Amino acid sequence: MFSEPASNMPAHSLSAKLTYRTPVSKYNNDYRQRYTPEVMFGFSKHVMVHVSSSFSDFYTPQMRWESVKTYVKYRFYSVDEVHRHFRMAGFAEAAYSRSPFTYGDINLDGDNSGAQAGIIATQLVSKLAISGTASILKVFANRNEHVNQLDHSVTAFYYSVSAGYLLLPFNYSDYRQTNLNLYIETIGMKGFEKGDYMLDIAPAIQLIFNSNFKINLGARLQATGNMIRPGEKNYFVSIERTFLGALRHKSNKHL
Repeated sequence: MFSEPASNMPAHSLSAKLTYRTPVSKYNNDYRQRYTPEVMFGFSKHVMVHVSSSFSDFYTPQMRWESVKTYVKYRFYSVDEVHRHFRMAGFAEAAYSRSPFTYGDINLDGDNSGAQAGIIATQLVSKLAISGTASILKVFANRNEHVNQLDHSVTAFYYSVSAGYLLLPFNYSDYRQTNLNLYIETIGMKGFEKGDYMLDIAPAIQLIFNSNFKINLGARLQATGNMIRPGEKNYFVSIERTFLGALRHKSNKHL
């Protein structure tokens, strides 16, 4: 749920997603929130693109627009069999954020401007999917309004390992059946310059209705780390609607 699999969304499809996040910090009791609207394009079985923005009150007393991000993924390897597959993909993303460089938990989710690139591998066997991701992240921290930049790394190694299991339905017979997926993920970061690090455990559940509408509920809970973060606990809710075939040319609809 928190990291992309190597598989792409259906070709010629369009998805719209809205994510809500609230952090809980041991340093204060402030209630803060971030909203991230996102549009995803499945151009083919190999290429998908995300464009997202974020609004939050993480750094200001009131809600404001804070960032924009573009993500591109290319699936370059696939071995597909009955009820199983192995796939690999590469991805790259870039973001602009107007937020100050305050925390050691560098990311492109609204907190920092920067670029990231990496590789994903996913193995599906029946109802169980396991994915691994490794990437390098570089944030741009040379603007005058950035603070405390000497205390944090500006380049980091990111990694994650996730497992997702289709709990319901027990027997799949119709695309209109409601699906219930369970997820557990570990997400880590290691800074190059300062040696700062974090490791999160991220459980989540996902409901899929009519094969095109998703509701995701999840949390990221810090297992260990030595950096100051917006929150050692983060809670997420998202809704997503997919429009199958929305990008298909009219002349090809009956092919």
